[in-house]
Amino acid sequence: MWSGGFVGAVRHTAVMADVSAAVDRVWRREAASMLGVLGRRLGDLDLAEESLQDALDRALTRWPVEGVPERPAGWLVTTAWRKALDRLRREAAGRDRLAALAAEPVPEPTGDDRLALVFACCHPALSEPHQVALTLRAVSGLTTREIAAAFLLPEATIAQRLVRAKRRLRERGVRFEPPVPGEYGERLRAVLAVVYLVFNEGYLATAGASAGRRDLAREGVELARQLAGLMPAEPEAAGLAALLELHQARAAGRFDDGGRLVLLEDQDRGGWDRALIGAAVARLRRAAARDAPGPYQLQAAIAAQHALAPDYGATDWKVIRELYDTLHALSPSPVVLLSRAVATRYAVDARTALAEVDALGERLDGYRLLHATRAELLRALGRGPEADAATRRALALATNPAERELLSRRLGA
Repeated sequence: MWSGGFVGAVRHTAVMADVSAAVDRVWRREAASMLGVLGRRLGDLDLAEESLQDALDRALTRWPVEGVPERPAGWLVTTAWRKALDRLRREAAGRDRLAALAAEPVPEPTGDDRLALVFACCHPALSEPHQVALTLRAVSGLTTREIAAAFLLPEATIAQRLVRAKRRLRERGVRFEPPVPGEYGERLRAVLAVVYLVFNEGYLATAGASAGRRDLAREGVELARQLAGLMPAEPEAAGLAALLELHQARAAGRFDDGGRLVLLEDQDRGGWDRALIGAAVARLRRAAARDAPGPYQLQAAIAAQHALAPDYGATDWKVIRELYDTLHALSPSPVVLLSRAVATRYAVDARTALAEVDALGERLDGYRLLHATRAELLRALGRGPEADAATRRALALATNPAERELLSRRLGA
């Protein structure tokens, strides 16, 4: 016979697990909207973050006793709003704002708050790297480590950027409010970069035990679609939406049942979302008709070449290589040249591609995909020992578990 104390402890543990799962769910789905509405109404991102964290702590205490509320996001925002007013009441500097805020109704989070927060964080008072880092932290909840991996920079550098960005906005009295439509254009470049990085982190995570974060990938696609709808005359917004939709359409084939990464040439194309591919290509064609090419439209055009090819062998690598040339002319980057070298392997030959990769060695020595690509080219040329050394270098730099498994498998082959 189990003792009552033991049974009670088991029940309490189960309840806490359910509550933790509920908190995690609402945080993943609604964090940006909750922080967005609080940041906009309070005009202070730090206060919004601190108050929302207090609300989360309160939920972990109250929900096991009272049950998970019917509208958990609304409960958290209401609690955070009250916590924020309490903080202002205690701080002399905040008392002037308290009277005005206390008279306002408790804010309700909406889907639009997420995109509004992206634009707010991309305020022109900040440099573009600071805009992107702050938005990734505030809107998508990426850790400092994840943002650093996305930028290929040390964690300490990103941490400093976040602190400086918040301080600069606070010193200038910038309110976290969405810009008026006439100001969208000046913030577009940073907003596009943010949405793209959000999706990339979800598509192939840079940190953590999971190979990907589907919630972040979905958020990136949804943000891109909202942005394209908000700015229908901006072809680059449509280009980004098309690019992310094309990647998302192929997501189901990227991992096998064991969670192992499946390379493009080995994927089952029958499992790709053909309807989504068709919609994305149509979106891209409408954008291209405006005759204002940009980096995201070109990347979408490259993704479309892969998505529309009936099989890997039918891929038009010559066209893809030409698209990379145009992309590099518009947006010079050694990463673009690395991708072009992959196309060179099939459009020309592996030896020429290896020369292109080796020319990037100094600029991309700390980039895992340079060494992984170089390893495959060396292997194709029959230079096994050198290929293994390059693979080991790529493995030392890789953080994603699926990438590490793939590289380890190649070494063991």
